[in-house]
Amino acid sequence: MIDFLNWLNGILWGLPLIVLMLATGLYFTVRSGFFQFRYFGWIMKRTIGQMFRKTETNEDGGNGDGRKAGGEEKGMLSAFEAISTAIGGTVGFGNIAGVATAVAAGGPGAVLWMWLTSLLGMILKQVEVTLGCYYRRENEKGDYYGGPTYYMERGLGIERKWGRLWLIPAIIFGIGIFSTFFVTSSTLTAAQVVSGAFQLDMLNFGSFQVEGVIVIGALLCVLTYVITGGGTRRIASIFSKLVPFMSALYILMGLAMILVNIGQVPAAVGAIFTNAFTGTAAVGGFAGCAVSQMVRVGMARSVYSNEAGWGTSPMIHASAKTRHPVEQGLWGSFEVFFDTFIICSITALSVILSGCWTDGTNGGTLALNAFASGFGSFGSILLAMIMVIFTVTTSGGWFTYYLAILEHLYKQEGMVKDIVMKLFYAVRALPGLLWTIYLVKTDNQGFIWTVVDITSAIPTFINVAVIILLSGQYFKLLKDYKARYLGIGKVDPDMALFYEDQEVR
Repeated sequence: MIDFLNWLNGILWGLPLIVLMLATGLYFTVRSGFFQFRYFGWIMKRTIGQMFRKTETNEDGGNGDGRKAGGEEKGMLSAFEAISTAIGGTVGFGNIAGVATAVAAGGPGAVLWMWLTSLLGMILKQVEVTLGCYYRRENEKGDYYGGPTYYMERGLGIERKWGRLWLIPAIIFGIGIFSTFFVTSSTLTAAQVVSGAFQLDMLNFGSFQVEGVIVIGALLCVLTYVITGGGTRRIASIFSKLVPFMSALYILMGLAMILVNIGQVPAAVGAIFTNAFTGTAAVGGFAGCAVSQMVRVGMARSVYSNEAGWGTSPMIHASAKTRHPVEQGLWGSFEVFFDTFIICSITALSVILSGCWTDGTNGGTLALNAFASGFGSFGSILLAMIMVIFTVTTSGGWFTYYLAILEHLYKQEGMVKDIVMKLFYAVRALPGLLWTIYLVKTDNQGFIWTVVDITSAIPTFINVAVIILLSGQYFKLLKDYKARYLGIGKVDPDMALFYEDQEVR
């Protein structure tokens, strides 16, 4: 079974997906006029820059939709709540354990391929978030949901007249996304870090002994139930306060690790660039890595970490109040930049600087060893605390993605939808705990990252192919956005900024 999964992973993350991702990223980059590079300052101004303003300002002098002053932005979350939830879903154990595993499996050179993939990922996520906002739908309760299945139905099924054939990619995509609900390693990774930091190998409960990893996993399961109990609105409200704190704490910890090893930084950065094109020789517990494997590992970890092209973030960004779909798409670009070039880079440099990546360990244990080498037990305990927050935010972020798909599957309120939703809420945190118990008891943890790669590759294939087919709508919206807010071109007063506006007309 493990051999088959490794073979399937090699096929999915082989040449076809690599070519598709690179070609699609280059296509949108070139046709958009290298938007993520030329307008990087504008992206930062309209995203992170807005966080430091007391009130939202719109350069058009009106409500921001370019039509008339006093209009109301539609949506159920603020842009900051949406990005906090999205970052909460993307910035998680993949940024720590996943990146550590990438370095352990592909060597320092894998980091460069992770960066390069993310440069193209900035425009990919902008496109999918823009389409997610444009094609979103309002349910009976007045809540907005959207994402890939929504733009497959409206963009392919209705606009491109596919009829019910849009269901084929939507079903495959949905199965791929929901497979991450049943197969997850986030709880295990966090439990390993916490139990390792506090040296909780075995815990005694009377005459019973239970592995510390399993006990911590159970506590994380309970915490996830508490956080996700109020649905998307409550999760977004909590994450808007928790995610900035979580991110700042980890950044400060990583910067301290870099400062402690400042003399080794030039060599570490040099290894990232040189090994990316030469491969990495065997050293210590590291078996060596060819360039082809390095590219595959770097790209896979990039997609799994920042989720560009995966189709996940549009499912929460589509719920945001926004003046224009492209405006929310800017948050998608910022999300990739922050996730990979800030958070992932800190993890990668910390692991490389520690030298622990050559000892044969990977995942959360490798990250724990890396920070312990710089700060001792204090570093281990602090990373454990951060991992707990990361795990809960990852689970909460993905919970909102599953809700968006279920809302689309069961559009109308009724008994069936009520039963499915209640069942989903009841079991929402159990898979992580069950996988933790199974993997600890069987001591068969090596293949979990293979499964994780497979579950990210399938929906990515589908989503990237779909956004290529719907690229015309994105470029129409981008042209309109440039005219309204960047003074490039002429505004079309009849342009429908959202699909529902087109339906009304």
